[in-house]
Amino acid sequence: MYIPDSITKQSDYQECVKFHGHTCMGLTIGYLAATLALEHLQVERATDEELVAIVENDACCCDAVQVLTGCTFGKGNFFFKDHGKIAFTFGNRATDRSIRLVLKPEVLSAPDEELSLRDLLRSGQASADEIKRYEEISESRIRDLFSAGPGNFFEVQELTGPLPPAATITQSLACASCGEMVMKTKLEDMNGRSVCKGCTVADG
Repeated sequence: MYIPDSITKQSDYQECVKFHGHTCMGLTIGYLAATLALEHLQVERATDEELVAIVENDACCCDAVQVLTGCTFGKGNFFFKDHGKIAFTFGNRATDRSIRLVLKPEVLSAPDEELSLRDLLRSGQASADEIKRYEEISESRIRDLFSAGPGNFFEVQELTGPLPPAATITQSLACASCGEMVMKTKLEDMNGRSVCKGCTVADG
């Protein structure tokens, strides 16, 4: 897997690797997306909830987004949409500016020869020459992608409209079924009883 030194030697990239546990293309895509977004919005890493990140997948890239932007589940400014898309929305609450980055199809596409060799490699049947050829083709294609910078990886869409509201602290109440404490806003009515979502599913 080829990732240029100009990225891997950056201290903030190494912070992403430390958080995630290893270097991979998925983490790098998240790094590129977050870097591009911060530059585009002309902001720095969030210390509180001034930035918002919305991810549409739960893959490796999301870890880099959290590290670079400071948007996290704990702060309430990191949102997950289970859409299965390598797409990210970043917003600045101070300016109401936001952008959505969508990975270009050609980043994931590969020529037929590379795909065939990759299948052989994964099956364990590739010869040494086939492994070498696969690495050459793959690295050449990825080098071309990186050569044009982060903007070569994404379609960038300027967005309008409100960002998700800031996190709120609400009262916790006991679920009428299991008795566990639940945020009041997360309770659901079931036959006149306020129950948690877990009990709604279990009793449904």
